[in-house]
Amino acid sequence: MKSFQLFKCFMLLAIFPVAGWAASVDTIITYSKVMKKEIKAVIIKPNAYADSKKFPTLYLLHGAGGNYSDWVKQTPDRETVKRLSDQFNMVVVCPDGGITSWYLNSPVDKTYQYETYVSSELVNYVDQHYATIKDRSGRAITGLSMGGHGALYLAFRHQDVFGACGSMSGGVDLRPFPENWNISKRLGTYSENPERWEANSVVNLTHLLVPNKLALIIDCGDADFFYKINIALHDKLMDRNIPHDFIIRPGVHNWVYWGNAIQYQMLFFSQYFGRRQQ
Repeated sequence: MKSFQLFKCFMLLAIFPVAGWAASVDTIITYSKVMKKEIKAVIIKPNAYADSKKFPTLYLLHGAGGNYSDWVKQTPDRETVKRLSDQFNMVVVCPDGGITSWYLNSPVDKTYQYETYVSSELVNYVDQHYATIKDRSGRAITGLSMGGHGALYLAFRHQDVFGACGSMSGGVDLRPFPENWNISKRLGTYSENPERWEANSVVNLTHLLVPNKLALIIDCGDADFFYKINIALHDKLMDRNIPHDFIIRPGVHNWVYWGNAIQYQMLFFSQYFGRRQQ
């Protein structure tokens, strides 16, 4: 199984670590024209970063209630993402998702247009200001919880921008949670606007995929409250013959799980970038 092969590769890297982690962290302020406001993001550059070389980029999204700094402050080992940026020689971009934007373009609130912000405005800013590979083959996106939904949602809908995507404990179906996490503030209530909830749930977007267009990894704990909807997404991808890595491990919806999961995900994306650059 792919997940077992991924595990073996990861264990080899863990046994033979790269010494001297020295990734640097920038906090930037970008301006969103579509939302007419300034938005912060964290940019992590590997130690090998140099303007003379082009680096692949991972967009790493936070969950509901979080912000742009979560991935450098909330993991049990706060050096995790910096270490992985060094280890895999990739730039990591951690956008701010407006606490509960769900990374959608809200039809209800024009100040919540985070699909356009992340997939277009932020990507363009990063490519203009950093030494990145300016092509889908050099971009991946993943995230936790709300960010897991957002990463798949953005990648499925913008396959010209992202070549690989992932989800950790992703809220990949909005419909079972009509009263939670301000989703109704972004889409209107489920009872009055069911078509919006249907159209914006990742589990209903698999028709946008064709085999082998996107490299895809999904990871969820077996005791997570999003476990069943991740199983449902996996089943739909299997029905449509969409290749993907699917990892279920013991765990719940917390930073201990995500601090572990991001290591598997960044290895997966590193392998994708490596294949594309050969």
